[in-house]
Parts: sequence; C-alpha cells; structure tokens
Amino acid sequence: MKKLKKKAIIIFGPPGAGKGTQALRLEKILGFYHFDTGREIEKVISDPKNQKDPEIRKQKELFESGKLCDPQWVEKLVEKKIKKLRGKGIIFSGSPRTLDEAQKLIPLLEKIYGKKNIYVFKLNVSEKTSIFRNTHRKMCSRCGYPVIFSEETKDWKFCPLCGAPLFVRVLDKPEVIKKRIKEYQKETKPVLEYLKKEKIKIYEIDGEPLPSLVTKQILEKLNFSKALDKV
Repeated sequence: MKKLKKKAIIIFGPPGAGKGTQALRLEKILGFYHFDTGREIEKVISDPKNQKDPEIRKQKELFESGKLCDPQWVEKLVEKKIKKLRGKGIIFSGSPRTLDEAQKLIPLLEKIYGKKNIYVFKLNVSEKTSIFRNTHRKMCSRCGYPVIFSEETKDWKFCPLCGAPLFVRVLDKPEVIKKRIKEYQKETKPVLEYLKKEKIKIYEIDGEPLPSLVTKQILEKLNFSKALDKV
C-alpha cells in the first residue's frame, strides 16, 4: 500500500453514477481519506450552530434545491481539509464541481502530490439510471454509507456497516435530480476540458455494472492488481 499513500483520486459523474459508493470502497481498500464534498457541505449547513448564519442559510437553500453552492464558499471548505491531510492519499467525490474550483484545486494538488499522482475517473451512466438510483437509494444517518436499491436491500431500515437508521435524502427526488443533472452538464463538464488542457489523463469508466465491478475497473487503471482480491 505504501506506493499509493500519496495519490489524489478524483471521481466525476452525474448524480447516481456511484461517486460516493466508489470513493467509500476505495477508501476501505486503499486506506485513503474520502473527501465527499456533498457530505462536508451537508455537515455545515445542517449544524444547528450555523442556522443563524445568513451565508449558511443561503448555501443550504441552494443545496436543497438541487443547485450548486457558491464556488468560492466550497473552495474554502476543500482547501482547508486538503491542507490538514498533509499529503495523505485522498479521494474526491464531488470536487471540483466548477471550472473556477478546478483552477484553484488542481494547482494545489499538483503542488502536494505531483501531476503524475493525480488520477481522474469519469463514471458514465444514463440519465434513466441516474434518476432511478437517486430516487431509490438510502443513506446512513451516522456514517453516510449509501445503500443502492436492489431486491435484497429494498426493505433495509438500518445501515449494514454501523447499524444506524437509513433515510432518503431531501434532494433525492426526481425533479431535483433532473436539475442536478443539468447543473452537472453545465458546470462540471467544462472542468474535464480544463483537465485535458492541463494534460491530466481522464479515465472513462462504465458506471452501470455492480459496484464491485466498477471498483475493479478503477483499480486496474491504478495498476494496483494486489488490491483486486479485496474487492
């Protein structure tokens, strides 16, 4: 595992592509820190101590309506966390979301990890899959583990990892998901063009199969075959 301790992995994809699921799986297999932008934002906007803050209330309204939070606000959250990790292997699922974020985040990652140690994966799923997955999934109220819908999991009420109650997020509604898909197409795709110009390779991954198969695709691109037996 030592050779992977100082890598930065960025996972892109529309809502429901499995960014969070893959990041959690890789976090467990590789021992990296999973920085889930959405989860970090939810922590801040849901904290009772922040409810009187006008800026937090503004970001909460944007987040719960399916729109992206202000880039400058998100950047501060991300940058602060990266510096605290001091070069430990890190996985991003949801950052950078905008071109402005990318232009600030990527140079920072290059400085800490080096360009050759930045791996970008783009999970591809159809809009139909995106909507179905989001409207049928549940989240753990304690650890944030996402439970993908299946015949086996459809009646689950508690997290299989920590036992806490599962819930359906406010933003996991068809109308909200459609807005988020449009936001992704409008704001996030230009980030990929920026990465290409910066000569950072982007690996295209089929996000439709079962999570374990998607994880294998990613590990193969990382040239870390020893971890495949843990999938």
